Amino acid sequence: MLTTFPEMFDAPLGSSIMGRARESGLVECLVHNIRDWTRDRHRTTDDYPFGGGVGMVMKPEPVCDAVRDLRSEGPRGVVILTTPQGEVLDHRVVQELAAEERLILLCGHYEGVDERVSELVVDREISIGDYVLTGGELPALIIMDAVIRFVPGVLGAEESAQTDSFAWDGLLDCPHYTRPREYEGLSAPEVLFSGNHGEIAKWRRSQAILRTAARRPDLLAGARLSDEERALAETVLRQERD
Repeated sequence: MLTTFPEMFDAPLGSSIMGRARESGLVECLVHNIRDWTRDRHRTTDDYPFGGGVGMVMKPEPVCDAVRDLRSEGPRGVVILTTPQGEVLDHRVVQELAAEERLILLCGHYEGVDERVSELVVDREISIGDYVLTGGELPALIIMDAVIRFVPGVLGAEESAQTDSFAWDGLLDCPHYTRPREYEGLSAPEVLFSGNHGEIAKWRRSQAILRTAARRPDLLAGARLSDEERALAETVLRQERD
């Protein structure tokens, strides 16, 4: 990670799954302060925009120098700039990034990064949604969290990430239940106690289809469904239209 606010990564990188993945040596996460590559005694990383306007723009020299130095120390890596102008992060993008040996996440800040940085050293620009944050550190953490879950061994059971929302043939996840069996008048579905793993799998699949049709019908177009399953989804869509 390349950032002007390295302290923002301290707690997340030491907590939960990301923390355990680092401790076990499954991933290596290093945070670098862009100010270490500045060329003046004030360690300046931003300046006024050409042409006027509000806000400041991150300077190209320290950012490009930082990326080039990091690339000289190991695998070239894929340089990602977090920006609202980038492609939107989704399951497909996460899987592509997880297949890379090394990622260099460049956290934008202020009004953005000098455009020449993208032209010279950035490979991909990624957004986490159609809204603006004060900086790219939170998007970088989201990218890290999503990618690290696909590293073999991180979740304990390697198949776990493959049954989450969007991984299951493009569908949302099914409902989940745990103890107590009944809570405030609501009971967990009986099929989950049947011991019939085939029926349980069938129920979970149908629930995922119904939930996707009700909440994210846009996902159905790319989902891999049988004719019977598409008919099930269509019943929900007709109810929504009616």
